[in-house]
Amino acid sequence: MPIRVLVVDDQVLIRAGVAALLRAAPGTEVVGEACDGDEAVRLAVEHRPDVVLMDIRMPGTSGITATERILESVTEPSPRILVLTTFDLDEYVYAALRAGACGFLLKDTGPQRLLTAIAAVAEGDTLFSPAVTRRLIEAYAPRAEPETRAPELLGALTSRETDVLRLVAGGLSNPEIAGELVISESTVKTHLNRAMAKLDLGSRAQAVVLAYESGLVTPGGRAPGGAGE
Repeated sequence: MPIRVLVVDDQVLIRAGVAALLRAAPGTEVVGEACDGDEAVRLAVEHRPDVVLMDIRMPGTSGITATERILESVTEPSPRILVLTTFDLDEYVYAALRAGACGFLLKDTGPQRLLTAIAAVAEGDTLFSPAVTRRLIEAYAPRAEPETRAPELLGALTSRETDVLRLVAGGLSNPEIAGELVISESTVKTHLNRAMAKLDLGSRAQAVVLAYESGLVTPGGRAPGGAGE
């Protein structure tokens, strides 16, 4: 089955160019094009795409608000939101991650990279590496409003789930976490998935955000994992 993509951008040339590229590529299908956040929500509800390429800065409803509304309105399964941005540390990217986006692309991304990213996101991966995730969160976590319920939520985790969440937020990949905690990679995934379910998180990026907001990890440092289960 082709990956069904909704393209959202207020700039006609960018939107048309991306849509044309996707239509010409095998394995992808453009189900709609939206010029603003309101239209993005409407088309997402109507067509239920697998992936939404979401611009951030648009007149009226922003990409951040549209991301929140789409993920609230379209479930089982929810679309994967891939943010399109002009700058690699755009101040809006952090807010987009908090809203539920699973990653971001620069608008000058090459065609093959774009297609590869869409395929990866459709399979459930985050777009960027753990190191890039850490760089983003360390840059913008201090600017975010404190999450007052975060410590309370973390109390529902086992010590090993907390260890895994801490290392994810520290920028480690699943194989690296497995090596640090001396467990299998599949066990890492199990602990992370359970932690995300308990915390009602939809993506690895949101898990990183919560870890910083709760103080589990502080910008500039990474605590080692513990030994408890």
